[in-house]
Amino acid sequence: MMRRDFITLLGGAVVWPFAVRAQEERMRRIAVLTGYAASDPEGQARVGAFQQGLRELGWIESRNVWIDVRWAAADPSLLRAYAAELVELTPDVILVNNAQGLTAVQGVRRDIAIVFAGVSDPVGLHFVDSLARPGGNVTGFTTFEYSPVAKLLEALKEIAPGVTRVALIFDPDNPSSVGHLRSFETAAPSFAVKSIAAAVHSPAEIERAIEAFARERDGGLLVPPNTTLTSQRDLIVALAARYRLPAVYPFRVFVTAGGLMSYGADRVDQFVRAASYVDRILKGAKPGDLPVQQPSKFELFINLKTAKTIGLEVPPTLLARADEVIE
Repeated sequence: MMRRDFITLLGGAVVWPFAVRAQEERMRRIAVLTGYAASDPEGQARVGAFQQGLRELGWIESRNVWIDVRWAAADPSLLRAYAAELVELTPDVILVNNAQGLTAVQGVRRDIAIVFAGVSDPVGLHFVDSLARPGGNVTGFTTFEYSPVAKLLEALKEIAPGVTRVALIFDPDNPSSVGHLRSFETAAPSFAVKSIAAAVHSPAEIERAIEAFARERDGGLLVPPNTTLTSQRDLIVALAARYRLPAVYPFRVFVTAGGLMSYGADRVDQFVRAASYVDRILKGAKPGDLPVQQPSKFELFINLKTAKTIGLEVPPTLLARADEVIE
């Protein structure tokens, strides 16, 4: 072998491993579209849990992945604008936290891999073909079927048996609201309550709706899972306290904010689990082959201080079932 050939071969042997390493560690891009405001601790907790999940799987920001986060602050027009902006970045996968975000992204482009963490009834809303085989480019974690709306109503009647009128506060811009409302109206007669639908878009409408509802006696509130309503939890909880209305909510964060009671899935945990699906997609898995996962456990939280403030005595049977009681 000639000396020049040997040097060429040796050079190739030295360079080749670095070339492979560079290919394996090429930068990937993940987009996150959330309906929360950047200042909302709940939104920060969920996105932070997702980022931590990625780090534990070896995805380190600025080393092998870029993560672009947009905070729409429950503004539909901003959500659509950010969806278009993120799509322009050509990410490998997009994480969304609700049906509005998923709809916004698909309205711009339908061939980017999407993982959702918090879409109710993805089959009924035609986001996926089935839970077991989603098909297409969408998969994720659903946190709430419509049936637990009846569970919320049952819990409300158990803690406040005198309630005869219940208002469902809902965001009509949320595609899941139709199913929540239908489930609520179907379940209401079984609990001998009059169902009242209160559609709201803004804090001012929330305030007007609850104030109008509270003019009559024996009322209670039911709040389904929705980013807009969760973003306005302090207002809703304050209004319920002002008018001494028993109210049940979908997530613990309402109870820690002073709400009476919540029943629902652990949303932060689902963002951790969403990181595992993003990891698999970045490694070559197809979203349509990853089954949509449902929560395995629903949690009940009760705020005893709030119950006492509005004159309610929590039944021992309900306390015994609670995962956490806030004194």
